[in-house]
Amino acid sequence: MEKSSVRKQIVGRGVPVRGADIDTDRIIPARYLRTVTFENLGDHAFEDDRVGGEHPFDEQRYQDSEVLVANANFGCGSSREHAPQALMRWGIKAFIAESFAEIFFGNCTTLGLPCVTATAADVQNLQNAIDADSRQEVTVDVESRIVCFSGREIDVSIPDGVREQLVSGNWDSLGQLWDAEKEVDVLAAKLPYTKSFVA
Repeated sequence: MEKSSVRKQIVGRGVPVRGADIDTDRIIPARYLRTVTFENLGDHAFEDDRVGGEHPFDEQRYQDSEVLVANANFGCGSSREHAPQALMRWGIKAFIAESFAEIFFGNCTTLGLPCVTATAADVQNLQNAIDADSRQEVTVDVESRIVCFSGREIDVSIPDGVREQLVSGNWDSLGQLWDAEKEVDVLAAKLPYTKSFVA
């Protein structure tokens, strides 16, 4: 069985998105839930928040950022996969926050996007450091549970099970099912309640 790409460490420039309780309606407006694919959702990330042109996603210095640094309860609200899909397609590969909404966290994990948490003070210090020098790299070390920036290191948290999925490359459960199609068919043929569905 093939594995998904491992996610032991993400290295990239950071973008601070400040404020608590940033919900999925703000991340991707509800009008984009009608899209047939997720393909172009990155173009609409935080679209309504960006109307005034003062959102970090509009600032030139934060273009091509790969690590989003948020505050408390990031991704709350509706349980739409569109939110992490939009951020991933904008270019985000990892998240650091004080806390995440549970379903947003789960949706990120199924896309291979690490979400790690840090104390409010450490998050604020990281956001300030990125503001001061947006060109610096931020390293999210999932395996070691640390984040490095500006020559500093902070401890972060991620649940053991999720960490293991990411660092071992077993985070894509749907992909694993596709890779094991023959084994799935064999098992399904043995189950009395699925025989009518097996060709």
